[in-house]
Amino acid sequence: MAEIKDPENTIIIELKDGNVVIELHSDVAPKHCERMKELARSGAYDGVVFHRVIDGFMAQTGDVQHGNKNKDFEIRRAGTGGSDLPDLPAEFSKLPHARGSLGAARSQNPNSANSQFFINFNDNNFLNGQYTVYGQVIEGMDAVDKITRGEPPREPDMMISVKVAADA
Repeated sequence: MAEIKDPENTIIIELKDGNVVIELHSDVAPKHCERMKELARSGAYDGVVFHRVIDGFMAQTGDVQHGNKNKDFEIRRAGTGGSDLPDLPAEFSKLPHARGSLGAARSQNPNSANSQFFINFNDNNFLNGQYTVYGQVIEGMDAVDKITRGEPPREPDMMISVKVAADA
């Protein structure tokens, strides 16, 4: 297992093909990192599907309102919701949208990120400065690479559990 330097700012996502360990950039995007930890600790991300997975681009998930396979799930609505918490202000930085980076999904409004996020399959530098980067996969990209593709996938994969490493 990768060395976890800061368990309070590390997320462990359990997928069908293994665990994904994400180091959060709390120094760069503190509000986004706090939100992810709050939703993880409440169990809100457990059972949420990857509703938009584009080969060579990214895998998007995190719609706790409409994307949870265990609660009133409708794949057609997945991706249209957020959480009960208020939207977050953009926290843009110089961090690139590199392979394995975690980006905040949002609408056209830069200050509309809430609970949804994506993991980049490749270096997607055209996104730099337009979406908040707030984490980096340090282990488990092989499991991310196996997430079922589709917009939406016919049989979407889900995050079985999402935990803060300090609590795991």
